[in-house]
Amino acid sequence: MSRISHYCRSLLIASGLFFILNSVASSALATQAQFPSKPINLVVPYPPGGTNDNVARIISKRLADKAGQPVILIYKGGAGGTIGASYVASSEPDGYTLLNASIGNLAIAPQLIKVKFDPFTDFVPISYSGNAVVTVAINPALPVHTLADLIAYARANPGKLTFASSGNGTPGHMSGEMFKLMTGVDIRHLPYRGSAPAVSDVMAGHADMAFDPLSTVFVKSGKLRALALYGAKDAPTDLQHIPTMAQAGLKDFEDGLAGSFLVAAPSHTPPDILFKLRTWMAEVIQEPEVISALAQVQVIVQPMTPEQITQQIRAVHNVANRVIQTTNLQQD
Repeated sequence: MSRISHYCRSLLIASGLFFILNSVASSALATQAQFPSKPINLVVPYPPGGTNDNVARIISKRLADKAGQPVILIYKGGAGGTIGASYVASSEPDGYTLLNASIGNLAIAPQLIKVKFDPFTDFVPISYSGNAVVTVAINPALPVHTLADLIAYARANPGKLTFASSGNGTPGHMSGEMFKLMTGVDIRHLPYRGSAPAVSDVMAGHADMAFDPLSTVFVKSGKLRALALYGAKDAPTDLQHIPTMAQAGLKDFEDGLAGSFLVAAPSHTPPDILFKLRTWMAEVIQEPEVISALAQVQVIVQPMTPEQITQQIRAVHNVANRVIQTTNLQQD
């Protein structure tokens, strides 16, 4: 074969490769420009009926309107929300699979449960839905009416009382551990697979108390008794008769352990898709109807930039780490 023929053949091969690569790139860009061209999956990492589910239902309806495509809720509960988080982390980073995260899924649970994702490198934040308002809620049959009463009763009955949570490594779990740490009481932890069964068992008398935003709904209906509240700074007016943790005597209780909610995508999601999702979600959480609906499920809207969301996750991670190290909690 002559040098000229070899050169021509090489040129044809190179041209063919360029055409193929250019076609693939053009197709990818066209796909991104058309986003979304099919339904978006929003993964709820807990069973139905809890606060995370309530938040997802509220925001998904309005996100669907903005995107012009259905937003389908996919339930993947268990392991403190890490099963759902793992599913999203390993999904295609194309904007069609998002995580409706409780901050504990990323900031707390991976410190206590073995996971196959890194909460700081495998996700990219899209929006911050808001901060939870949590009550220390007890079964009304318990013979206490103030937080001081509860502490005194627990000290007089070590190991007798129990607190239910939505699972190991959740904000409710860490809140209970911090309460024990600050007061020196011995209260046993009962982990459940979500807020709904945990709070239901407190109402049924199978557990004595819970640190969970869902419990606040039943405080309002009289099925549970609230001793104190913590979390979002602006509590709804119908809860302002309940003392804060500080007012009840625990001045250094961490409000960040009340929990919060955010939407995240797998890392490496294309910037233009992230821009669309962030723009739509910023509009959604500023709508008066959404703000009101979230307040009804004890979540107070607080817009944040992606950088601020990452800082918040890190801050809660650090608080939880101090509790875990001090109390010597073991990884599952």
